[in-house]
Amino acid sequence: MNHNELSPATRVVALGRVDREPGAQVGAPLVMTSTFHADGPVNYARGGNPTWSAFEEALGSLEGGEALVVASGMAAVAAALSLVPHGGRVVVPTAAYNGTLVTLADREEAGEVAVSRVEITDTAAVVAALDGAAVMWIESPTNPLLEVADLATLAEAARARGVLVVVDNTFATPLLQRPLELGADIVVHSATKYLSGHSDLLLGAVVTARTDSGRALHERMRRHRQLHGAIAGPMETWLALRGLRTLSVRLERASANATILATRLADHDRVERVRYPGFGAMISIDVAGGVEAAERVAAATQIWVHSTSLGGVESQVERRRRQPGEPEAVPENLLRLSVGIEDVEDLWSDLDAALGSA
Repeated sequence: MNHNELSPATRVVALGRVDREPGAQVGAPLVMTSTFHADGPVNYARGGNPTWSAFEEALGSLEGGEALVVASGMAAVAAALSLVPHGGRVVVPTAAYNGTLVTLADREEAGEVAVSRVEITDTAAVVAALDGAAVMWIESPTNPLLEVADLATLAEAARARGVLVVVDNTFATPLLQRPLELGADIVVHSATKYLSGHSDLLLGAVVTARTDSGRALHERMRRHRQLHGAIAGPMETWLALRGLRTLSVRLERASANATILATRLADHDRVERVRYPGFGAMISIDVAGGVEAAERVAAATQIWVHSTSLGGVESQVERRRRQPGEPEAVPENLLRLSVGIEDVEDLWSDLDAALGSA
């Protein structure tokens, strides 16, 4: 069977399994070893692991490329940024994941790279910033402002200028958006979030196209993983693969909940602004009353978990500007909502009560 002909909802369940043989296990094996017998495909666990391969097969198929699993989302960011030549310039959104922005700021201060910060929704301005750049880094939707970039147009403009295109696809997941099909060179994931989906592990991944240039980038990042020790644990990878099996149903439920909540929040008198891209399960709101009111809302919820992560089965809320390094473009009173799979009426009652108490 050609797996590429299967829908993504089927592939998340079917791929990354062992061959069908009588008596064989159905799921992928959890291989816990640091050392392998000589003369095989792998001789040491820093170079590979069958559990890695299973996860990489499934994620690579979903994104339409070749995946490489690493220790965390930040390890994936670091692997992609390792491709920037010394002194190269990176075009990046003004507001994006603060781990990426802080890493670039540190490297800029050290004189290793130059950074051009752009409003990612201003396509013309982004294209103008591409001349002479080495890498364009895109989030779409952005974290936490949930701005949507014109990926296809930007990727085409970057390719014409020889600029490498990296897209962080953590929020959308390959079920809602496949950047490689839109012209990106590299896709970055924090697999900690939606891919694994249960807030119980740290893991990251990068994905490259199945082309000669894509395979060359894949090899460079594989070498970075091995030499810099960004090694994924087999237990974390096995758990992420198990979580991936339910991605389709989790995302469907969470997205449906988010659509309902975004509509209701738009009419709430304690909400100044709702930021929702129209797809996915992330919402950001600007709370009336400023910083103190936003903090009170986050502290008052009983079902929503006050925490800094996202993409789990549980709904989570956080005021992002409490995090060091969060860009000033993010309003002080912004709450990022990661909508989970609970009953939407319970989620609404809890959030509505918290907003009222603030």
